[in-house]
Amino acid sequence: MDAPRLVATLGGIGLLRPAPGTWGSAVVLPLAWLGPLPCLMLAAAVAGLGVWAIRRLAPEAHDPGWVVVDEAAGMLLALAAVPTGAPWPWMLAAFLLFRLFDIVKWGPVGWADRRRGPTWVMLDDVIAGAMAAAVLLAARGIG
Repeated sequence: MDAPRLVATLGGIGLLRPAPGTWGSAVVLPLAWLGPLPCLMLAAAVAGLGVWAIRRLAPEAHDPGWVVVDEAAGMLLALAAVPTGAPWPWMLAAFLLFRLFDIVKWGPVGWADRRRGPTWVMLDDVIAGAMAAAVLLAARGIG
């Protein structure tokens, strides 16, 4: 497997069936224990690597199902809102919220999803991750 395909599929995870996007989101869940700042930094790095990989593999594609690096970036952004040392329900909430926003594609997620090109393939999931993070941060403020 060449480097761009390795990145885009997260080492082949994007080839798993069913629901490759769910697998791509789930694989980064343990990284929540690193804390918010490392998750935020990893989200940025993964998003950058994802754009690089997608440009080489499917520059005109509209989010091929086997590309799951975008889910990993969005999920990491959602995990950046999980408090350090939080119990597992916080990670589950981040996962469920991110998948909800990614699948339903409300508002800006749907807007970004309708665009073509490598940046947009990444951006709809990054926006979904930001929306999930916003809900989690609001929950932290209330709780």
